[in-house]
Amino acid sequence: MTISGIVGFWRTPKSFPNEHCSLTVMTKKSHSVTIRQVAQEAGVSVATVSRYINRNTPISEDVSKRLKTVMTDLKYTPHAAARHLASKKTWAIGLLLTNMHNDFFAPLLSGIEVITSAHQYNLLVAVSHTSTRNEGLMPVGPHNTDGLLVFADSLSDESLEDLHASGFPLVLIHRSSPKTVTIPSVTVENKAATQKLVEHLIKVHHRKRILFMQGPVRQEDSYWRETGYRSALEANGIGFDQDLVLRGDFERDIANKSMNDFLSNSNHVDFDAVFAGDDDAAIGVISALKDHGVHVPNDMPVVGFDDVRFSAYLTPPLTTVSAPTEEVGRIAAEQLFSLFHKQFPEDVTLLSTELIIRRSCGCNA
Repeated sequence: MTISGIVGFWRTPKSFPNEHCSLTVMTKKSHSVTIRQVAQEAGVSVATVSRYINRNTPISEDVSKRLKTVMTDLKYTPHAAARHLASKKTWAIGLLLTNMHNDFFAPLLSGIEVITSAHQYNLLVAVSHTSTRNEGLMPVGPHNTDGLLVFADSLSDESLEDLHASGFPLVLIHRSSPKTVTIPSVTVENKAATQKLVEHLIKVHHRKRILFMQGPVRQEDSYWRETGYRSALEANGIGFDQDLVLRGDFERDIANKSMNDFLSNSNHVDFDAVFAGDDDAAIGVISALKDHGVHVPNDMPVVGFDDVRFSAYLTPPLTTVSAPTEEVGRIAAEQLFSLFHKQFPEDVTLLSTELIIRRSCGCNA
């Protein structure tokens, strides 16, 4: 995990509620044994190790003895920092993101900050890049926060399992819990909304060769949006064509380059519409189409997902799916504070989304 930055949103004493300061954190690489290694060595599940550590569910005497021996042999200490800080509040919560490059994150941060401020807590925001992740580095976690909000794939399943086993409060955003443990998660409905969006292009605008800009391969939002795209094609008797799938990564620059490279190839397959994956990628797509003399929407409909703040102000205004991103942030933060008080929220909170018709698809909305 490579740390590209950590930002602190700090609440000062009540007489100075609007003051902020930045924070720099230096961390050292750790080679500590993980809970997954303990489970493998003892021949049990991660959940069993977690129950043994937290003493919250009885397990057999044989398994207890085996785990004690393995943990001693491996010199495994389940996040001693988390246990040490359990009675020493930091009055801060952490938010770990995959990036902060686009406009999607502004409402998410806004929703979280409203709740942290209401509880007189500070918010630490850190960014990790999973392509070069070094699991030894934890910019935010038990050493400097009382709990952690984890966005998408910014932490591996192994790290989440280890933190959960230590009793450290966690809430996941736009991703589900690892199968071995139960961590509360807050996300939005992707599949049905995407199918409805793509079917709008098929049924209303009679498009059959719809190019899809694929999101990050490890992210669940990307997976479910591609699933919705494929379902729309199948439901309308249109075959899936891998040549109509380009890399977009939910990033305008990446989507722009992918589309430019695609259009520059004189042998590219024909297409008659674009589902950009998200609104940020849609900007890159529209710019590339314009560079190649393709007018949106007269020549080529383009649609996105998320309905970020700029989407209504593009030329043309973007047809998209409205996702309650600010509400996701607010609910996730509320659930984290519930965990602080030993109140356990729903395992999965799935928020509804809504199709927003504007002019980029060819409608006169």
